[in-house]
Amino acid sequence: MVVIVDTITNPLRPRHPEKVNRPDSASPPKPDWIRVRAPSSRGYADTRNIVRANGLHTVCEEAGCPNIGECWDKKHATFMIMGDTCTRACAFCNVKTGLPNALDAAEPEHVAEATAKLGLAHVVITSVDRDDLADGGAEHFARTIRAIRAACPSTTIEILTPDFLRKEGALEIVAAAKPDVFNHNLETVPSRYLTVRPGARYFHSIRLLQRVKEIDATIFTKSGIMVGLGEERHEVLQVMDDLRSADVDFLTIGQYLQPTRKHHAVMRYVPPDEFSSYEKVAYTKGFLMVSASPLTRSSHHAGDDFARLKEARAAQAR
Repeated sequence: MVVIVDTITNPLRPRHPEKVNRPDSASPPKPDWIRVRAPSSRGYADTRNIVRANGLHTVCEEAGCPNIGECWDKKHATFMIMGDTCTRACAFCNVKTGLPNALDAAEPEHVAEATAKLGLAHVVITSVDRDDLADGGAEHFARTIRAIRAACPSTTIEILTPDFLRKEGALEIVAAAKPDVFNHNLETVPSRYLTVRPGARYFHSIRLLQRVKEIDATIFTKSGIMVGLGEERHEVLQVMDDLRSADVDFLTIGQYLQPTRKHHAVMRYVPPDEFSSYEKVAYTKGFLMVSASPLTRSSHHAGDDFARLKEARAAQAR
């Protein structure tokens, strides 16, 4: 067993010390439709410099997103607040696990400043899980939303939150700050939770999304899953039904990619035509927006998708 203090104090620690005792699991070779170019553009460098100058973390880097080159070239970044260390050790996730540092009280203002410097019309804010905090970091989310509103009044705000499991009242704090989009990812189908997302509870996450709509029906809700983790097609369709029962507006479906050999293996690379099929079925079930492709990620094209969400809601109301 790895002692948590070693994951914090050892400067030579591996990135995922909590996973060192897991057996290696090999994924099949990546097909051609998964491959992306390494980032090298001027826009990418400019975005990286702004992120570094403000002492911020991004999920683009921490989670090893394959779309980082494309997004950062356009100066689109997803800020990850409350540190770079998560209190959970999900088998799919590339963010390190351990005992997080105390919250940075100035972080909300730094995020707002970076949002202004990047000239973002739409910003996405996510976080690590902070089970160590009494409110799971809910007030920090709310402060960040308010800071961006103050610095960039015209910028629309999308948040991607943890599940706030066993944090009474936390969701209400975040919803009261009125983000434009409230995203919480289910990540996978219920049968895979024990091995993929053991610290979470599927129906708690469904209820979280449903509760957002009960608090404020004007907030768009969004969720996403990864495929290629051993799920069956009928299970994916059931997830769609569960999300629609919670009145979720936007569904994303992307291919799971294994960060390291210590993470859950890719069981299957789902071909593009199956993603197209999922997208068509999801629209028939009533989602306002669906994005399903091998390289789909929650925050990819988030600004353009938000504009389309608003148009879809307006069209539905007519």
